[in-house]
Amino acid sequence: MKSRSDFVSVRGLRYHVRITGKPEAPKLLLLHGWLDTSGTWQPVAEVLAAQWQVLCPDWRGFGHSEWPQDGYWFPDYVGDLEALADHYSPTVPMPVVGHSMGSQIASLYAGARPARVSKLAILDGLFLPDMEATLAPKRMVGWLDELKSLPQEKTYPSFEDLARRVRKQHPQLSDERALFVARAWAAEDGHGRIKLLADPKHRLRGPLLYRAAESFAIWKNITAPTLFLDGGKSEFAKAIPVDEKQRRRACFRDRREEVIADAGHMLHFDAPEETGRRIAAFLNA
Repeated sequence: MKSRSDFVSVRGLRYHVRITGKPEAPKLLLLHGWLDTSGTWQPVAEVLAAQWQVLCPDWRGFGHSEWPQDGYWFPDYVGDLEALADHYSPTVPMPVVGHSMGSQIASLYAGARPARVSKLAILDGLFLPDMEATLAPKRMVGWLDELKSLPQEKTYPSFEDLARRVRKQHPQLSDERALFVARAWAAEDGHGRIKLLADPKHRLRGPLLYRAAESFAIWKNITAPTLFLDGGKSEFAKAIPVDEKQRRRACFRDRREEVIADAGHMLHFDAPEETGRRIAAFLNA
């Protein structure tokens, strides 16, 4: 099943949204993570499109969405999500699925606007470690130094070369699947090379710290039934202690937890069909 591209104005930026499924079907949002794009969701979207019109946006500065000139501030993603919800479903609550960074965005939105999210699925997410205030001076100085020498765009000789790089990062992928990811992550640059579809400014660390207590306060307002779907081989969960993970999840009053045993952090790379089936079962429960 093919997707189609929609381009909409989101808070002054031209946003790309990949849509799969029948226009009359209820709408579902799939939100990608950091340095990913909407295109890698396609095998999952095809599973879900039997019942849903699946909307997969490229976040600002990723995929085919526009790059802001002044860099990236995390609350802007939450503001963008609300603008997308207002555009596609202004009166009907939608289910929202987020992976990694996308799960943090989705969870904050679900807590800020609980009436707008009917169900919430967190795919291998909410593992960012808390940061002590004492780190602030070093973080600020580092950011100021980085601004003097901004990261440059990365290019590759071909999609096949990028696919080999993808396989180094994700050795469990077949050559065919790695090439699929490479084609979702990059495009021809018009000069005989392949460029990543990600603003290099995403690699700036930024001056702000992640303070988990702020997320806790917002998560406690979530009313949507929530699925935590984890990768059994993911290394990301090790970023925080087990008791901290459970403390975070306890903020979600109506939750269930499931694991795809053979998948790593990128569940939609490693087990797209199973990921789609688990999401569908949760949405239909």
